[in-house]
Amino acid sequence: MTETIQHQVAHRHWILIAAMLAMFMAAIEVTIVATAMPTIVTELGGFSQFGWVFSIYLLTQAVSVPIYGRLADLWGRKRVFFTGTSLFLLGSVLCGFASSMGWLILFRAFQGLGAGAIMPLTSTIVADIYAPKERAGIQGWLSSVWGFAAIIGPLTGAWIVQHFNWALIFWVNVPVGLISMLMLARWLPEMQVTQRHRLNLAGSGWLMLCVSSLLVALLQAESLGYWSLAFLLWSLVCGYALVRNEQQAKEPLFPLAIWRSRVIVAGNAGNLIIGAAMMGISAFLPTWIQGVNGGTPLQAGSALAMMSIGWPLASAISGNLMQRTSYRFTAQLGALLLIVGSALLLMLQRDSSMLHAGFSAFVIGTGMGMTSTTFLVSVQNSAEFHIRGICTASIMFSRMLGSALGTALMGAVLNYNLMLRLPGQPDPVQQIMSEGERLALHQDTLHQMVVEVAASLHWVFVASLLIALTSLLIARAMPAKSP
Repeated sequence: MTETIQHQVAHRHWILIAAMLAMFMAAIEVTIVATAMPTIVTELGGFSQFGWVFSIYLLTQAVSVPIYGRLADLWGRKRVFFTGTSLFLLGSVLCGFASSMGWLILFRAFQGLGAGAIMPLTSTIVADIYAPKERAGIQGWLSSVWGFAAIIGPLTGAWIVQHFNWALIFWVNVPVGLISMLMLARWLPEMQVTQRHRLNLAGSGWLMLCVSSLLVALLQAESLGYWSLAFLLWSLVCGYALVRNEQQAKEPLFPLAIWRSRVIVAGNAGNLIIGAAMMGISAFLPTWIQGVNGGTPLQAGSALAMMSIGWPLASAISGNLMQRTSYRFTAQLGALLLIVGSALLLMLQRDSSMLHAGFSAFVIGTGMGMTSTTFLVSVQNSAEFHIRGICTASIMFSRMLGSALGTALMGAVLNYNLMLRLPGQPDPVQQIMSEGERLALHQDTLHQMVVEVAASLHWVFVASLLIALTSLLIARAMPAKSP
C-alpha cells in the first residue's frame, strides 16, 4: 500500500473502527487495573511491590514503541500489529492466572511489550488510509477513545471486582483484541515489501538498555536512592553507544530524515513537553484535593475526568481549526490554553472549590488535546510513507518519556520543599491524605502540615507552568500552513 492509493482503500470506516477498538483496549488497561489493584493486592499479597505492577508495564511499553514503529516501516503494518497485539493478549491471559505478585509483575512486563505496538501502529494505519486533509479530523476520533476509556475504565474495574473474579479485568481484553485483529485481517491491505530489510539489532539493544535504565532511574528514584545515579550514568553510556551505532548502521532505527525535518523534531519536542506538563495535574492535583482541601478520592477522580473530557473535545475541534488556519496557529492556541490552565492551578487556595480544580483540569486537557493532535498530524503529513511508522512511534515515545521526566522533576520539587518546610516529619503528604492518620493528628499540627504541603505543591504548579510556557516556543516552529 502506498501514498497514491489511499483513496482507493475499501471499507476505510471498518478499518478505523478496528483501530479504535485496539486503541480502546490499550487505553482502558491502565485505568481498569488501577481500580482493581487494592483487591488484587489483598488476594496476592506483596504490597511493597505494588508500584512495579504499573512501572514495569510502562517501562516495557516505552522501550518497545520505537522498535515496533521501525519494524512497521520495514516489514509492514499488518504483520507487526498482529505480532504486538498477540503478545498483549497472551500477556493479558497470563496476568489473570498470576498466583503471586511476582508472577503478575512478570506477566505485566510481557503485556507491556505487546502494548508498545498498539498505540503507534493504530495511528499509523489510520494515517496510511486517509489523505493529509482528512487526518486531523480522524485523529480527533482516535483521541476520543482515550477520553471514553478514562471515564468507563474505573467504573468497569469497580463493577468487575465487586461481582466477579479480578482476573476478568485482564481477560476482557481478549474478545476486543480478537475482533480488532479479525477486522483488520479482513479489510486492511498489506504494503508490498519489494526489498529485504533488516532491523538494526545492535541499535535496538542499545536503545532498550538506554531507555530502560533512564526510566528505572526516574520512576524508582525514591526507592533506589543513590543507585539511581548509577542507572543514569549507565543510560548515558548506552545512549552514546546508540548514537555511534546509528551513525554507522545501513538501516538505522531512526533514519536521518527524522533529524533533518524541523517539523518532526518540533513535534517530538512538543510531545515531550506535553507528557511532562501532564504529570503536574495527573500526579499532583489529586494530592491537592485530598490532602490540602480534604476532599474524597471520588472528587479527585472527578476533577481528573474533566481533563479526559477536554482532551478529545479539543482534538476534534483542532481538526477543523487546522484546516481553516494553520498548524502553527492551532498549536499556539493549544499552548496558550495549556498555560492558562496551569496558571489556574497555581491560583488554587486551601478553600478553593472543586469547580476551580475541575475547570483548571478541563482547560489543561483542551490545551493538551489541541497541541498533541497538531503535533501528531503535522509529523505524519510531513513524513514519507516509508518512515511514517517510526515517526509516529517517536511521537508516542516522546510523550511517555516526558511523563517520566515530569514525574521525576516535580516529585523532586515537592520533596525538596517538604524537606525544607517540614524537616524531620516522616511522609507528611501520606499523613494528611490518609483519613485515619489525619484524624489522629492534633489540629494545630494538622493545620501547619496542610499549610506547608500546600506551599510545596504551589512550587510544583510553578514548575508545571514553566514547562507549559516552553510549549508556546515549540509551537512557533510549526509550519504556518494548513494540512
